[in-house]
Order: sequence, then C-alpha cells, then structure tokens
Amino acid sequence: MNLRNEKVLLERNFDAQGTHLCTIRRVVRETIERSGCSETCTELIVIAVNEACMNIIQHGYNSKPGGNIILEIRQSNDNLIIRLRDFAEPVEPSKVKPRDLQDLRPGGLGTHFIREAMDDIKFLPPPDGIGNLLQMVKRIT
Repeated sequence: MNLRNEKVLLERNFDAQGTHLCTIRRVVRETIERSGCSETCTELIVIAVNEACMNIIQHGYNSKPGGNIILEIRQSNDNLIIRLRDFAEPVEPSKVKPRDLQDLRPGGLGTHFIREAMDDIKFLPPPDGIGNLLQMVKRIT
C-alpha cells in the first residue's frame, strides 16, 4: 500500500481522559466527512478511533490523568491514514489481540472492532522511541 503524497487533514493533541472521547469522535467525524468518505465508512473510522483511544486511556495510561494522545488524520489518494500517538509504556504488538468472540462478557472487543473497521493496522516506531504509534488505514474508494 503506497502512502506517499500524504495531505494532513488534522493534527490535534488531547488529554487521555474518557471525558474527551466525545470531542475526539466529533472531530474525527467532521474531518472524515470533509474528505469525501461515505457515511458508513465515516462511522467505521469513528468507531475504530474511539476504541483505540479507549484502549490507550484504559490500558496504556491505566485511566490515570496526565497522559496525552496525539491524533493525526492524513489522506493519500483514496486512503485515509489515522495515527494515534501516546507516551505510555510501549506495547508488544503481538500481544494486542481481541478476546475470543465466544467468550460472552462485557468489554475486550475493541481490537476486534478496530480490525473489522479498518483495512490496515500496524504499530510504527515512535519518532523519538517513546510510547506507541498506531497507524490505521481505510480505503475510501
């Protein structure tokens, strides 16, 4: 997947708190809608970003105040690239897995929703080696 010629649509820093999720969803929705993405595609991206931010807040920062999330949304041709940067302890990408869908109980399905909603998901090395950088890509053809 060639992601050259990226155009920055949004760069914003948020406190890593659950109270900011509503604002994050609104900002993501508004930005994605301006990109020409369909309503269904927009909602899938909003869900994925919300779930990823919730995971950062709950698991990365252990719901403690003081953490930051940097949200970037870029467009490269017919791809939307969403990058979420945090400054929490680095995660081992191979351990980030959804729980079994047969295990019926609340919670634990965020990574499943993210994988279903997005076309490509990967952790990139953070620029300064601190924290985590998650990249999610959605084709908007």
